[in-house]
Amino acid sequence: MAAQDVNRHHSLPPYPEMIIAAIDALNEHMGSNKTSISKYIESKYQNLPAGHSTLLKHHLNRMKDTGEIIFWKNNYMKPDPNFIRRGRGRPPKPKEPGMQTSPGGPARPRGRPRKDEFGVDIPESDDATGTAPPKKQKMSSSENFGMGSDSKTGRPRGRPPKVKTQVGGEGVSA
Repeated sequence: MAAQDVNRHHSLPPYPEMIIAAIDALNEHMGSNKTSISKYIESKYQNLPAGHSTLLKHHLNRMKDTGEIIFWKNNYMKPDPNFIRRGRGRPPKPKEPGMQTSPGGPARPRGRPRKDEFGVDIPESDDATGTAPPKKQKMSSSENFGMGSDSKTGRPRGRPPKVKTQVGGEGVSA
């Protein structure tokens, strides 16, 4: 005799068969939970082993892992080929055949678009010729008063330099 035969009651069918029979007999729409399966087996079969709840839990987990039954929302059910289990959230839009994955045309360049001196966006390339418009040249330092300047007032930007003062006749630097 093997070890399996010693531990098994010969008057009982195997646990997977009892579980499938319980799920079929209970015939609940969204499946049966572990408690209802256990109560059905206890009412139908007598002389259950002492570790019935442990054995039931073990066989339910094993059947779930092998795909014989499905565990969903704390219920066990037989797999139905027509049943589609949806996850949480909004379902994805159905894809139509022939749809492009990206919008038409080439991808836009990265970053903020350039602006001309009047604040109008400059297009990256001319559609007819495919060439980019000429770039705006930077002002020279003489035009800019040696530093960056405010275009409205004409003064240089930033804090003005500290004025050196002379005490008496000698030049003291601070």
